[in-house]
Amino acid sequence: MAEDEPQDRIAPTGWRLPALLAVCGVLLGLLANQLVAGIPLVPWSAIPTLLLLALAELFTASRTRRRIHRAPGTEPMEPLSAARLLALAKASVVLAALAAGFFVGLALPLVETLALPVHREVFLNALGTSAAAALLLGAALYLEHSCRVPDDERDDDAAA
Repeated sequence: MAEDEPQDRIAPTGWRLPALLAVCGVLLGLLANQLVAGIPLVPWSAIPTLLLLALAELFTASRTRRRIHRAPGTEPMEPLSAARLLALAKASVVLAALAAGFFVGLALPLVETLALPVHREVFLNALGTSAAAALLLGAALYLEHSCRVPDDERDDDAAA
């Protein structure tokens, strides 16, 4: 294949993009901590929301993987549906990496003042939200991986 021809595949997300976004999120969290007068309150409701999103993406990833690999008892997946799930996975990777870093950035300045109950509550909410976002990141990367078409089936289709 010539170098000027477009590739027919979307490159999988590597480790660099989520790591860079997480670092940017930490910096944004630290900046937000400096700009807000007092302690920025972190709602606890973000934790179950992100966990539910992660569970939904894990469930979808396992079903998608079975359908793409044409497991017995499943119907084949439409290419457009797989492309939409891949777009969801890529967007979730960006959101989850930024959110995980952002909430770590909010929690870091509170480490020295954990003796105060309000600081401890905000710190725990921020860390819990960051952990839930990290789980969403893992689920999104798994969903992205599940959308891959096996190479051996791809070669058989091209030969036919």
